[in-house]
Amino acid sequence: MSRDRRDHRDQHEPRTTRVNARQARALSFRCLNCGLDVPMSAVGTSHRNHCPNCLWSRHLDDTPGDRAADCGARMEPLAISVRKDGEWVLVHRCTGCGVLHANRTAGDDNALPLTRLAVRPLAQPPFPFERLAGL
Repeated sequence: MSRDRRDHRDQHEPRTTRVNARQARALSFRCLNCGLDVPMSAVGTSHRNHCPNCLWSRHLDDTPGDRAADCGARMEPLAISVRKDGEWVLVHRCTGCGVLHANRTAGDDNALPLTRLAVRPLAQPPFPFERLAGL
């Protein structure tokens, strides 16, 4: 392509903004469990810290959004807790240090793993239901 045509094309094509690697990391993170690239913004939470696909998290915060934890290990979703207002909260346990954290669910969280966590105590009770009949 001649220089004249290239210059002419450049003047009329829209310019795209390139995002450097550090900016991209600030906008998203890669899930350590399933590998999904997860956007940091989500409906329903201002400090996204878990994958909407598999619900796993990473131990980065001591308090929501502070990024002060030194551990950095994966956090397994254990259960669902429900607040007084009906909001669902994920309970995570760190696979490194064992700390428990409660994290707000986000609007784009996958409903299937959320439901699986919510019904787990009924599907896999910690005691045999048959013994209740004898009481």
